Amino acid sequence: MISWKCKHTWKKSAQNTAWCLLGCSIGDFGTIFYFQNNPSDIFNTTSIMALAIVNGLITSVALETFILSKQMNFSEALKTALGMSFISMIAMEIAMNITDVILTGGAQLTWWATPIMLLVGFLTPWPYNYWRLKKYNESCH
Repeated sequence: MISWKCKHTWKKSAQNTAWCLLGCSIGDFGTIFYFQNNPSDIFNTTSIMALAIVNGLITSVALETFILSKQMNFSEALKTALGMSFISMIAMEIAMNITDVILTGGAQLTWWATPIMLLVGFLTPWPYNYWRLKKYNESCH
C-alpha cells in the first residue's frame, strides 16, 4: 500500500507536474492564441481544442528533451522524454481544455480564465504523478 503522506514525494511530484504543465501550456496556449487571433472557418472549437492538446503534448516532450539533454546525450534525452507518462499529460491537457470550454465557451484565453486553467491542469495529474513516483520511483527530472 502506498503512503500518501510523504512530503518529499509530494514536493518532487509537484516539481515534475509543474515542468509538465509548462511544456504542455506552451503548445496548448499557443494554439488557442493563434486561432483566437486568426479565426478559421475550417476549424471549429472542438478541432481547435484537439489540436491544442496534440501541440501541448509535442511541446512538453520537446521541452523535456531539451532539459534532459543537459544531463545526457540527445537520443537518451528524447527516449526518456517520450517515456514520460502520457496518461498524466493527456489528463492535464483535457482538464485544461474542458475548463476553458466551461469558462469561456472554448478556444479563448482570457486574463481571468487562464490562471484557473493552469490550476486545474496542475491539480488533475498531480496525485497520479505522486503515485507513480512512489510506486515505481520513476521521475522524468
